[in-house]
Amino acid sequence: MTKGSIPSKGTYTKWFDEVCVSTCDMVVEWMRVGFVHGVMNTDNMSILGLTIDYGPYGWLESYDPNWTPNTTGATHYRYAFAQQAKIAHWNLYQLANAIYPLIDEVEPLEKALNDYADRYGKRWLSMMIQKLGLSQLQGEDDSKLIKQLLAFFSVHETDMTIFFRRLAGVQTTQENVSVAKAIEHLKPAFYTNEFKDGAEKAITDWLNNYAQRCAQDGNNAAQRESLMNSVNPKYVLRNYLAQLAIDKSEKGDHSMVNELLDVLRRPYDEQPDKEHLNQKRPDWAKHKVGCSMLSCSS
Repeated sequence: MTKGSIPSKGTYTKWFDEVCVSTCDMVVEWMRVGFVHGVMNTDNMSILGLTIDYGPYGWLESYDPNWTPNTTGATHYRYAFAQQAKIAHWNLYQLANAIYPLIDEVEPLEKALNDYADRYGKRWLSMMIQKLGLSQLQGEDDSKLIKQLLAFFSVHETDMTIFFRRLAGVQTTQENVSVAKAIEHLKPAFYTNEFKDGAEKAITDWLNNYAQRCAQDGNNAAQRESLMNSVNPKYVLRNYLAQLAIDKSEKGDHSMVNELLDVLRRPYDEQPDKEHLNQKRPDWAKHKVGCSMLSCSS
């Protein structure tokens, strides 16, 4: 395209393809770390695939696909964690409608939107496999393994961030796996000290299936742990921590703001002296304003 000339239909089509790809990859990264944007209106989305204009955002504490930090969306869950990929797809559809006059063809726009859905499904599965420390996806069995774990999370209150990070330290050599030791190691991720309603059997079954899958994988234990610690952050900006920092800052004490900034510059590093920032949400913060939900105008 020469200077001053009008872009061709092909140029616009390629551009829209790139917007769809970057948007897809951004949402996959949100899902990887448990981030919930909270206000995914079309005007809060960037064509560059960047996370912008977030107000009542948050990270999952206990895993809940229907959780949103936005009080105005708490009834219909439109912008809930599990809905983010669908909403991004819908927003791209609206963008396609807006640029249609520039292309005047439905097919290339539909193809880009369909490619988004296909890419997201594949990228999400690949991301989840990495969170489990596995070298590559092995079809439907791996999908079942992931669904089995997320089903456990949904029924038995579990901190996703802590669970995946601690899972990297679980012995998964099948012949040596100790489910009792594994559960003990994972306990800091559970919001209850006593397993009820089949929880112990559910996590035991999953751990046995996971150990069997690890034994079949190309990654050895050290490689698996290294991969998991590179994609599963140890530290995220938990809402209750942010609120505590705000409360202190309003009293003139900015130390916690600076501490969080420093720690979150290296969210995948162990930072042993910062273990207090790697704790599941305390009971007092579960329903406290600012620690659980906010409105768009907060």
